[in-house]
Amino acid sequence: MSLSARLGQFVAQLEADHLPPDVLQKARNCILNGYGIALGCHTTPYAPVARRAALAMDGERDAGATLLGDGRKTSVAGAVLANAALFHGRAQEDTCGAGHFGTIVLPLLTAMLEVHRLPMDRFLPALVAGYEAGGLLEHAYSPSSTPSGLRASPLYGVVAAAAAASRLLALDARQTGAALANAASFAGGILQSFEDGTDEWRYQVGVAGRLGYVAAQLAAAGSVSAPHAFEGRAGFVPVFARTSCDVEALAARLGRDWSIHRVTFKPYPVCAFNQTPVIAALKLRERIGGRSVARLRVRMNPFEAGYAGMDATGPFSSLSGTLMSIPFCIANTLCNGTPTVRNMTTYDDAAVN
Repeated sequence: MSLSARLGQFVAQLEADHLPPDVLQKARNCILNGYGIALGCHTTPYAPVARRAALAMDGERDAGATLLGDGRKTSVAGAVLANAALFHGRAQEDTCGAGHFGTIVLPLLTAMLEVHRLPMDRFLPALVAGYEAGGLLEHAYSPSSTPSGLRASPLYGVVAAAAAASRLLALDARQTGAALANAASFAGGILQSFEDGTDEWRYQVGVAGRLGYVAAQLAAAGSVSAPHAFEGRAGFVPVFARTSCDVEALAARLGRDWSIHRVTFKPYPVCAFNQTPVIAALKLRERIGGRSVARLRVRMNPFEAGYAGMDATGPFSSLSGTLMSIPFCIANTLCNGTPTVRNMTTYDDAAVN
């Protein structure tokens, strides 16, 4: 049986009553963290850009999905694009390995529930489905795909979105497998925006959510989709991870090694890979007691240190640049203490630079 079929069976059978209590609690924590961070992103400039684009494409709709922080309504796909940029605004979203699935799945499920009037008891299983499908692939293949310049969030997130949407729509196992196969064909997303300090990465998550929704709706409408979309010779895993796909090994983890338990919540508005350097810098700041630092050596995992934008030294002109830069995050923390969006966007601080 193919991976899309195995995943389709797993996702279609998820029920809140049958999920372990700790899995359900972690899902609730993800909801609280996701909406809470989104509330703290209303002043960021990225969601307004995405709202304008969504309204230009899909228009305003009386019976649509709400554009959070705005109040107008548009299509599900439009709301996902705009609201995901809000959830991703501070770069303080949840992290599952190298993927930020909460910024994709939560805006999608929120919009779908509002427009389609679906039962709320499907919400938690659908959320878990997203983290499990996306997390399974991210854990197995991100170490191979990310060094090639592919970003985990949109690459694996479109699969997460398709799984979540399929479960919320109550698609059967065959349809869900087709949705996941569709998602495998739609996936992608590069890391260059981090290298250049630009904002595409904030919109990638919304695009992934839209594509996952399209993948599920196509499957519901009867799409004929590649059964070997993940493991086939020209499939998702060989193409993006440049390796073979062990279907049985992956399927054996489903329902046993829950990916949602790998989700962590960022304490600071910086890249996930800069959380530990910032924590270490805060401790060092206490120890040095205001003394100046002439030189500092940082040792990091090569996977993290080699991620796009991590070695940038400026000059900086965007939050997208500073939150990725290891040198900036450490220098800013040593000089100013706990990172905030305000001091992360002070680009001309002579002490930091």
